[in-house]
Amino acid sequence: MLLGLAIACAAPPASHAAAGATASITVRHDGMKRTALVHYPPQVVERRPLPVVLNFHGGGGNALAQQRYAGMDALADREGFIVVYPNGTGMLQDSLLTWNAGACCGVAATQGTDDVGFVGTLLDEVAARFPVDAARVYATGLSNGAMMSYRLAADLSDRIAAIAPVAGASAMAKFRAARPVPILHIHSVDDLRALYGGGLGPPFPFTNVRVMHRPVEASLAEWAAHAGCAAPPEVRDRRSGAAGTPRASHTAMLIVYPGCRDGVEVALWKLTGAGHVWPGGERDYLPRLLGPGTDVIDANAEMWRFFQRHRLPARRR
Repeated sequence: MLLGLAIACAAPPASHAAAGATASITVRHDGMKRTALVHYPPQVVERRPLPVVLNFHGGGGNALAQQRYAGMDALADREGFIVVYPNGTGMLQDSLLTWNAGACCGVAATQGTDDVGFVGTLLDEVAARFPVDAARVYATGLSNGAMMSYRLAADLSDRIAAIAPVAGASAMAKFRAARPVPILHIHSVDDLRALYGGGLGPPFPFTNVRVMHRPVEASLAEWAAHAGCAAPPEVRDRRSGAAGTPRASHTAMLIVYPGCRDGVEVALWKLTGAGHVWPGGERDYLPRLLGPGTDVIDANAEMWRFFQRHRLPARRR
């Protein structure tokens, strides 16, 4: 995911259109100029408050690459929500970027970049430009971006209603969360980069840097305990790849931690056959690096269905 940022600034459209549009915005935080892409749907002209999904790129990627790979904009246009693709930081201006998600990743983590504060500033700027429903702000991301969504659930829980990390477990050294945030985690057991069972992952491309990954299910169990989920996890759904396709052997199992407090949900889509990928994203995207793609589930559709069930509690707004 090494594509550069190449979308010019744009103002919200003056009339209703068949599809939304994308604007590039810049904010200053902690002495740094930070950027993001904001995709807004045609419904923005109605000026009614819209939900926001923060979608974080993986380590070594950038906002434009994540926008293209995840393919979330079409769903946003149909359903009427804003997607914000922030850019991380790195030695280069618009590529090889990372997030300070705790113990990972890259320069952002080693230098202690204030990415949580940046997201808060970015949300303020988005709300100043677009009609935003502050009770319906969500976060997702791939790999290091997934880890960043976990950090927001812990450190910005007064602004984040729910998260849906993809292919990346929590990277915080110590568990902390001001309130239980609903979580839908999506991860393949055959992910060879962000190891599902935990352990020391392979080196990042072109480096000798390796990251220790937390076991996905152990991490989720910790979040479920914090949410007061009273019963053991149970399987609620099973899916298989389409017969006669290269993905026919892929599977997906939805595991839910029931009985949580205050309507909080903790759930996991546990996949097999897929690599370190965004399910339903661009097909055959960097297969040598990320492994096999999959469409056994559509990550965008599943997380949006999940997000729609959750709003920020009134006392937190």
